Amino acid sequence: MPNYPPIYRYGLPGIFLAASLLVGCQPGHEATPGADTAPSTSPAISLEVIATGSNIAGANGLAIGPDGLLYVASVLGSTITVLDPDSGDVVRTWGLEDGVIGPDDLAFGPDGSWFWTSIMTGEVGGFDADGNKVIAAQLTPGVNPITFSDDGRLFVAQCFFGADLYEVDPKGINEARLISDQLGPGCGLNGMDWGPDGRLYGPRWFNGEVISFNVDDNTYRLEATGFSTPAAVKFSATGELHVLDTGTGAVIKVDDGKMTEVAMFSPGLDNFVFDSDGRLFVSSFADGFVSRRDNNGTVTELQPGGMSHSGGVTFHQGEIITADLHAIRGYHLDGSESFVQRNVLRVGIMGSALNIASDGDNLLLTSWVDGDVRVWDQTNQRRVWQKAALAGPVAAVRYAGLVVVAEHGTRRVVGFSDSDDSVEIVFAAELPAPTGLFAVGETLYVSDRVLGQILKVAAAGKPLALPEVVVGGLTTPEGFIVRDGNFIVVEADTGAITEIDATGNRRHLGTITPGSQAASPAEPPSQVFNGIAQDNDGNLYVAGETERKLFRIKANQ
Repeated sequence: MPNYPPIYRYGLPGIFLAASLLVGCQPGHEATPGADTAPSTSPAISLEVIATGSNIAGANGLAIGPDGLLYVASVLGSTITVLDPDSGDVVRTWGLEDGVIGPDDLAFGPDGSWFWTSIMTGEVGGFDADGNKVIAAQLTPGVNPITFSDDGRLFVAQCFFGADLYEVDPKGINEARLISDQLGPGCGLNGMDWGPDGRLYGPRWFNGEVISFNVDDNTYRLEATGFSTPAAVKFSATGELHVLDTGTGAVIKVDDGKMTEVAMFSPGLDNFVFDSDGRLFVSSFADGFVSRRDNNGTVTELQPGGMSHSGGVTFHQGEIITADLHAIRGYHLDGSESFVQRNVLRVGIMGSALNIASDGDNLLLTSWVDGDVRVWDQTNQRRVWQKAALAGPVAAVRYAGLVVVAEHGTRRVVGFSDSDDSVEIVFAAELPAPTGLFAVGETLYVSDRVLGQILKVAAAGKPLALPEVVVGGLTTPEGFIVRDGNFIVVEADTGAITEIDATGNRRHLGTITPGSQAASPAEPPSQVFNGIAQDNDGNLYVAGETERKLFRIKANQ
């Protein structure tokens, strides 16, 4: 599947500081000691759902189990959802409590064991035939496709954060055997399958081709080429090779060099599988849907699509726009969808987006997955400017004519000119977890998720000598806005939406389901940013990341 990078090419000093360093850590002085102020009594607030998305937080790898059920992996959901392939009903969900962390793809062995790859941690984990948890291998992040041979040999490859191909011991006793480290750059193989000819087949995401390996002498040959972005290969029950092209949304049959389109879906597909009756099942990393195509050509949506990992949210040209990792989604103020702009990971011109901000006629898109910030012209579908090779960028706003970035990997808030590459201004440094940004008038603020604070870091376009704590005592603050001198913040780990006035009084505005946790210290702790925005009438909008819902809090409540 496509996936989430997050191994910066930079060090991450001090991401997790000792608790003794965090308690009472006060850069500057605390102007508003909100932690010591009891919440004020206020009328009930209505948190209104105006749009809903997928049930699965990005649908990734697929497999048919020996029980005939459909197993669906979700990286950011850290779940494997088991579906009835006829009705689409959820039969069971495997999650963190079962030892499943960030699964990208999964496969069943001939003995009843089954395994998955955790792309963000490098773990190849699973359950043996008796249901015992097994760690088959601990590799580096990027492990992505996984498949068994007919006689029970297990193979995994890396894509997006590595490019190696391995044979792995399902019992976890022997070290993984490297088959190839020559398939990069950027990706080894993606969704793989074992062929009826005893060879391992897989697509090369960036090369537009499908190859097959003799896994005993470690040689490969070209099987098919000419694809846009091949994401997965599978053989049907009758032994025919099929390729999923995520760049076009097509599933294509390959037969003696002839390519025939057998089904068309939307771009942003992740994987597919055939059942024993020849029915085709597909998943979407961009939209989170799971669909079935029957042999008569009828397509049934088993699980709905829509926003799958909505993070940042902004009010832009009369609409609410959310950053949805592999898409940006526009909504009219009544919650109806106005547009969807999808992206194919590391290929699409827009790039991925975990945070978003209005920037005049354009949008600022931030992605620690891609390690960059972009100025995006949605009207003309073009990238106006890009700052690449950033270390875990979490948020970006326009301030004092600069694009200012909360860069987690370097622990700083830094501004860049989009007209002069030589301009770089550091507004704050040595912050454990700079997360959300907000500029109002001539003042710039940042939330620090680890410190539990909102800090003023610049005034009149210039950095302060020391950041000034304006709100303290928060629980993992991420997105926030400033309205009439009050701060309204999303506290991610509790889901609380809190308003703090100038005297430190707090008002609880609502609660969403807490946000997801980073899979490892290599990702920013916010992982999927929990954002908040305000329209011209003072209504607030919050994207519920783990609920995959867009909420509104009406003004004057």
